[in-house]
Amino acid sequence: MSGAAGQPRTLPEIAQAGAARRDALAASLAAAFADDPAMVWMMPDKAERLARLPGLFRVLVAEELRLGWALASPGNEAVTLWRRSDAVHGNLWQTLRALPAYLRVLGRNLPRGMAVGDAIEAHHPRGRDYDYLHFAGVDPAFQGRGWGGAAIRAGQVRARKRGVPVYLETATASNVSLYQSLGFAVTGEWDVPKGGPHFWSMQWDAGV
Repeated sequence: MSGAAGQPRTLPEIAQAGAARRDALAASLAAAFADDPAMVWMMPDKAERLARLPGLFRVLVAEELRLGWALASPGNEAVTLWRRSDAVHGNLWQTLRALPAYLRVLGRNLPRGMAVGDAIEAHHPRGRDYDYLHFAGVDPAFQGRGWGGAAIRAGQVRARKRGVPVYLETATASNVSLYQSLGFAVTGEWDVPKGGPHFWSMQWDAGV
């Protein structure tokens, strides 16, 4: 699920980030997603959302580092979280194991969080290999400098080496044209049930 990013002016060094940077990665993503439509729907009260997002992203970053990888700028200004397609769909045991952590960080918002997660998983491509760009965000203080685009391109380079496409979804309408400028194409549009946010599914092919 993508947050804000920009077109490159100068390219920062983008590298894989490890668990020692978990809290810093989470803080940047929490700031980037403060007004994301999916997060707003999940947690409508702004004060509560701002209070809960850092904890939510600490859980999400830890899970992503266990199942995939993070690519980020040196000071964590731009952060992207990735998985291979074979790590996208969790089994029942993984879901049950994760529930206490998500209940702790989402509280009364857990049902809406689960609705978004279920809808996202239901729209993933099936039966083929790809890299999944799960989250992409830039700390608002650094947006517009092209760092988000650089972090995404670093992931595209990695996917090209594997010869696989990149898949993502975004609930932010303004991000659609951004991703198109990076070579992504819209493959579908859908809504989270019961009044949830609208999403665009997008894919970039390694041959682009």
